[in-house]
Amino acid sequence: MASENALGFLRAADREAPAVALIAGPQEFLREYVLDLLRERAARDGFGARSFQIAGGDGFGAAVAELESADLFAPRRFVAGRVMRAYRERASDGDGEEASEASGGRAGRAGGEAALGAALERISANVRAAILYERDTMPAKLKRVVEKLGLTINCPRPFDNQLGQYAELFARRIGLRLAPDAIDLLVGRHGADLSGIANALARAAIHAEKGGRIDGSALGEAAGRRAPEPFELAESIARGRGAEAVAIFDRAVASGRDPIELLGVEIIPTMRRILAAASILEQRKNAAEVAHVLGLPPSSPLVTRAIDGARRFGAQRLFAAHRRACQLDAGFKNGTLREREAAIGGLLLELGA
Repeated sequence: MASENALGFLRAADREAPAVALIAGPQEFLREYVLDLLRERAARDGFGARSFQIAGGDGFGAAVAELESADLFAPRRFVAGRVMRAYRERASDGDGEEASEASGGRAGRAGGEAALGAALERISANVRAAILYERDTMPAKLKRVVEKLGLTINCPRPFDNQLGQYAELFARRIGLRLAPDAIDLLVGRHGADLSGIANALARAAIHAEKGGRIDGSALGEAAGRRAPEPFELAESIARGRGAEAVAIFDRAVASGRDPIELLGVEIIPTMRRILAAASILEQRKNAAEVAHVLGLPPSSPLVTRAIDGARRFGAQRLFAAHRRACQLDAGFKNGTLREREAAIGGLLLELGA
């Protein structure tokens, strides 16, 4: 086998499960979703579950022992391992196989990963393994080992034109089919928040028949009972309603949403789509060309919203607002800006002025 991204893996989820899987990537929800799917498939095939985690000062000794030891009560075992961020942060990023004596942390980590790779190569037919790294990239040498034995799965942040595909795959896993208007509603409401899409489908499945078809009305009935949804914030931004956008943003934060997440996952992508639409319309091209460039169907609410916002604001104003939003995002992440809610609220008010 070789490498796949999460979308390709989910599309082929019914094929034979890999003996060994290595999971990493920047999209946290996708990492957990893929691991949970592998665990579910292993249970279906009669494998008992075992788990371990590597964090802080831990080493890979217990993990290697778990892979190589026998179990009288569970002769077929699925071993799920998680390498935590705390372990990664003990040393600088990189494989570290050629690390000098001065970088003992890297050398120790590389030695542990080498031992893990050797144990995976000796894995028996009665054992399956999945190793999840809480990081954006995989250790190169461990990746090469796993690619010989099974599958490496990268979990990137989704592109806008992939959101509907993820919604359909999430629905298929729980035995549902989605009508086109349900897909548009989920994408418009949750944007790139894949966990929100999956949770909405899980709630819909409670009252749906197995193998049933979900349409937009089934998803829309509960909208008034939920906390503010991302599509409401995007709608307010596109229509230039600054005060309304700030109110929705404040309610979302009060309900537990992270301001940095709202900025990076909802506000900036919305502004980017509107800016792209504005630049295309300035070239005297039509709505179909906007949809083509955004990689979305012409009837998608995301396209309609982007065109409305583009005509309202204009490219120059949008470019300045988008640049400021990206500067805020960078400032929050590097610690130079601290008043998150106030800064993002000011951005929304300025855009709606």
